Amino acid sequence: MGKLAVQKYFSFMMLIISFLLMIFTLVGLFGGDVQPAGNTARAMLVYALPLLIIANAVFLIYWLIRLRFHWALMPLITLLCCIPYIGTLFQIGSTDEKADAKSGIKFASYNVARFSGETTGFIALDILSEMKRQKVDIVCFQEYNDFSGDKKNSDSYKDYFPYSAFGNNDMVVYSRYPIVNKKNIDFEQTNNSAMWVEVNVNDNIYRIYNVHLETTGINSALHKASKLANKGVDVQGNALVNAIYGGYTIGMIARSGQANMLAMDMRESEAPVIVCGDFNDVPYSYVYNTMLGDKIDGFKECGSGFMYTYRGGKKVRIDYIFHDKGLEGISYYKKELSYSDHYPVFMRIATKQ
Repeated sequence: MGKLAVQKYFSFMMLIISFLLMIFTLVGLFGGDVQPAGNTARAMLVYALPLLIIANAVFLIYWLIRLRFHWALMPLITLLCCIPYIGTLFQIGSTDEKADAKSGIKFASYNVARFSGETTGFIALDILSEMKRQKVDIVCFQEYNDFSGDKKNSDSYKDYFPYSAFGNNDMVVYSRYPIVNKKNIDFEQTNNSAMWVEVNVNDNIYRIYNVHLETTGINSALHKASKLANKGVDVQGNALVNAIYGGYTIGMIARSGQANMLAMDMRESEAPVIVCGDFNDVPYSYVYNTMLGDKIDGFKECGSGFMYTYRGGKKVRIDYIFHDKGLEGISYYKKELSYSDHYPVFMRIATKQ
């Protein structure tokens, strides 16, 4: 009887955990529907979704092995609800190798991390060579620096990209098509910013947004915690957790306000909108949903494989290209270049026939 009681208790605890996983996962799926300010705990569950999905998959296998098919319905239904989210990170299929032979405009978005601060201009020139190889028509750079030592990078780019527009801080848009209008958008109390340009492509006007939203705050929080630890200050336990949580939530709330500002600006556009940039946020977050609006996520439309754009230890997707529904995506992919802590994202877009 003692062994049977232990087995029943263990099964009951596994059932409770499975139920809680289902609740947390479903709440996380809708965490991006609410403003982070005042709902930080719910909004933060979005960032745990990959782990929650893996845990649900483990419990599905567990209940199937135990032949408890009725209990297996909980993780199964939860995983089915996660399919749209999984589609923002993984797509089945292969890249269209003939995409560049098709009509359309080739876009690129790349956080170049100020070309790693090198002074010879080599990295800027190498990135330009990559843009040529990828047959890019319009590129949006974030964390751009126009000077490498005594060399001006824009002088090197103007032969291939004869048109350019600079943002107020660290942004630039290079284009092979005429830029006929532009606007710089500053965010309060931050160095991050956004801009848009309108380009004339064969007498059709398109508005391209170049966006660099507030950073996550995690790296700065860890850096501060490390400095305190070196001074002998105890940063273990709650202090470190609070530093990371506080830094991230501040960044999350700041990004949400910036995304709201840009979403309102986009609604005023009479031209088709394409959004490129480093959002510093993950799919299904409030920022992602707000920036996406009624537009199309290019990766979900025509990408393939596992999509992540941050080169660091965290394999996360934080760089995006979206477009209006009146346009059609032909190809979407990243290149694993080593010049920055981000990977560049490329997309070919055409007008629907």
